[in-house]
Amino acid sequence: MASRPSVRIARTARSKAESDFATWLMMAKLGSFDDLPPNAQGFLLSYRARLERMSEAESTAVAVREVYASYYSEMGGIGAAPELEAVATSVDNTVVRSGRPRRPPPARLAARPPDRPAARRSVPALLIFAAMVALIAAYRFLTN
Repeated sequence: MASRPSVRIARTARSKAESDFATWLMMAKLGSFDDLPPNAQGFLLSYRARLERMSEAESTAVAVREVYASYYSEMGGIGAAPELEAVATSVDNTVVRSGRPRRPPPARLAARPPDRPAARRSVPALLIFAAMVALIAAYRFLTN
């Protein structure tokens, strides 16, 4: 059983590996391959070479595993990087998802009780200022 600090390092390394690889892949697709650090270029070159032998999803999983193992050892993990549950990713890897659960949407005005009046919306200060300037301009125009 891995110790608690090793699990924390493993989770951090796995999360960083997934996000970094997705970022590198997107930058390479946008034509910024030469701007990536040398280690990222190496991971992407091996990823592209694997694409000829296996599917995109399999190649991506192997590449993320390689980056994860590298990060795990860099962060001070001892031994081989432990296997962790991978965060569910979409097949096309175009959507980056947060690890936090979403908050429920705020209650709608339609859900308010019928005996309670509707909430008043505030008027932005810029709109009030513009209306005052228009009124002053109209007053000066009409009085001259």
